[in-house]
Amino acid sequence: MITPEAILGVLGGGQLGRMFCLAARRMGYRVWVLDPDPHSPAGALADRHLQARYDDTEALGEMRAHCAAVTTEFENIPAATLEYFASRIPVRPSPQSVAIARDRIREKRFIHAQGLATAPFRVIADAAELDAACTALRLPGILKTAQLGYDGKGQYVVHSPQEARAAFRALGEKPCVLEQRVELAREISVVLARSVDGQVATYPVGQNVHIDGILDTTRVPANIPAEVADRATGMAVKLAAALDYCGVLAVEIFHATDGALLINEMAPRPHNSGHYTLDAALTSQFEQQVRLLCGLPPGSTRLLSPAVMVNLLGDLWEQGTPAWERLLCHAEAKLHLYGKQRARAGRKMGHFTCLGEDITAAARLAETIRHELSAPT
Repeated sequence: MITPEAILGVLGGGQLGRMFCLAARRMGYRVWVLDPDPHSPAGALADRHLQARYDDTEALGEMRAHCAAVTTEFENIPAATLEYFASRIPVRPSPQSVAIARDRIREKRFIHAQGLATAPFRVIADAAELDAACTALRLPGILKTAQLGYDGKGQYVVHSPQEARAAFRALGEKPCVLEQRVELAREISVVLARSVDGQVATYPVGQNVHIDGILDTTRVPANIPAEVADRATGMAVKLAAALDYCGVLAVEIFHATDGALLINEMAPRPHNSGHYTLDAALTSQFEQQVRLLCGLPPGSTRLLSPAVMVNLLGDLWEQGTPAWERLLCHAEAKLHLYGKQRARAGRKMGHFTCLGEDITAAARLAETIRHELSAPT
């Protein structure tokens, strides 16, 4: 086990890395962050910010020499970088897990190999495969790049082969998946923590609402039957075991109107839908990330209060700095800002979480605050 005062490394310096830094430093660890952005939100809180590319050999060598273990805050770290660290120190989650999760083609094939379902899809390697894929699937569908897409980026809804071809050109004719659109009852997610020796702790299933491909709200507990929650949790645990995973894993799942549970994607890291754990769970997903990186067992995932988490996007800053006093005057609301210098439309700038005696009260408070923040000052 890696004990406090050791140095932990984080590859990536966004808000997830920032919240990891806060958890690690509270527990007595030191943190080094590698990120090329001089204004990295995580770098601002780290004990040391290595401002360098993810393939910078000098920075990688220094980090490997001083850090006891390394984790990532997003999937798109070069595979060679992860393997470089793994040759000498623990890297959790493993490079193999990250490689599967970062590529939609590998990810979907892996999910099916475990006997689990996704929405119907076809792999698109070149334009010649599009017409056959459109015939095999029931359109409309969603054309998604195999790599680098997130928060609605790198994907297009298509209603015809002509639209599919135009979308493929717009995506640079890179490998894609064409996914059949599914009639949804709701979207849910399971966040879990799995230790190096296979101990698993799962959080309550969250119910998510997306707008334009970006997560808007997460409600916990989800408004679903216990049997559906158990099935969803079992699917996530099965995936984690098949990956021999160590770390925090989030699995996004479609609950279709016909009752089917279809895995959308998995994230090999803390997830936006798990941010409520900072305020409403005994152990936050970021403390879990620290614990699991250091070879410790998972902490308790007990829910302390029903909660609703609301993302704060850069659009809210269009008229200037929001009137935070309107939020902070509510005793059961918690504000989290990410320290980003520039607000722009669609950029995640922070979130707030509302707690309540029940989910209805928490949701009512969240909507009240949302209205108050968007009202003219």
